Amino acid sequence: MGIIVFMKQLNNLNKGVKYMLIASFTFAIMGAFAKLASESMSSLEVVFFRNIAGVVIIGLAVMKKPMTHKGGKPFLLFFRGFMGFVALLAFFYNIAHISLGDAMTYSKTSPIFTAIFAFLFLHEKLPLKGWIAIFIGFIGIVFITEPSGIGFTKYDVLGLFSGVGAALAYTSVRELKAYYDTRAIVLSFMLTGTIGPIILFLISPYVQIKELDFLFGEFLMPEGITWVYLLAMGLFATLSQVLMTKAYGETKAGIVGAVSYTNILFSIIVGVMLGDALPSMSTTFGIILIILAGIMVARAK
Repeated sequence: MGIIVFMKQLNNLNKGVKYMLIASFTFAIMGAFAKLASESMSSLEVVFFRNIAGVVIIGLAVMKKPMTHKGGKPFLLFFRGFMGFVALLAFFYNIAHISLGDAMTYSKTSPIFTAIFAFLFLHEKLPLKGWIAIFIGFIGIVFITEPSGIGFTKYDVLGLFSGVGAALAYTSVRELKAYYDTRAIVLSFMLTGTIGPIILFLISPYVQIKELDFLFGEFLMPEGITWVYLLAMGLFATLSQVLMTKAYGETKAGIVGAVSYTNILFSIIVGVMLGDALPSMSTTFGIILIILAGIMVARAK
C-alpha cells in the first residue's frame, strides 16, 4: 500500500524533479556495483571498464550522426578529459575504501568548487549568498574530515580532490561548449579514462609507492559475478547520465541541482545495506552543511 502511495506521489512531481530523483538513486546503485567490483580488482580497472563502455556508446552515436563543431581548443579539451579522469580515479578509490555515503558526499562538493573556479577563471559574478554558501560548505567539509592533530587522512585528501577535479572539469566544459559538439566533450573524458588506465597498467609493475596506489594497479581479467557487477555499473551509470540530462532539460538548473543532493541520502542507505556503518554525528552534521551549501549555490546562480 505504501509503495502505491509513493508511486502516485512520484507521478505528481515536476518532470525534472522526478528525473533527478531517479537519477540520484540509479547513481547510488552504480556506486554500489563499483564497490562490489572493487573487491576483486583495482580501482584503476573499475574506472577502465566504466569508461570503455562510454566510449562504445558515444562512438556508435558519432557513427550514426557525425559531429559538427569549429574546434580550436585542443589543450582545454584534453584538460577536461584529464581532470575528469583523475577525479574519477580518486572517487572510485574512495568508494572501495570508505563508506559509499562519505565518498558520494565528497564528490558532491564539486558545485562549491565550481562556483569558485567560475568566478576566478570565467569571471562569473557570485552574489553574497553564494559566498556565504561556500563558507558553509567548507565548514561542512571540516566536520566530515574530522582533522586530527596529524591532519587529513589519505581518503579525505582524495575525496576533496574528487570534488576539486570534477569542478575543474565542469568549469572547462562551460568554455568548451562554444567550440565543440557535446559528444566530443564527453568523449574526451571517456577516451582519456580508457587510454589512461592502459598506460598506468603498463607502468604499475615499476612503481612501488604506497601513497600512489590509487593511480596504479594490475589488470586482472574479471571472472564470474564480477562481470555482472561491471555490466550493471555501466548500465546504471549510463541510465543516470541520461536521466540527469533529461532533468536539466525539463526544469530550472537551480531546482534540479538542489534535488541532486538526494544522491547522498540514497548512497548512505545503499551503503548501509552493503555493510557500511551509519555516519557519526559529526559526519552527519557535515553532510547537512554541504547539502545546504550546494542548494544555496544552485539558487544563487
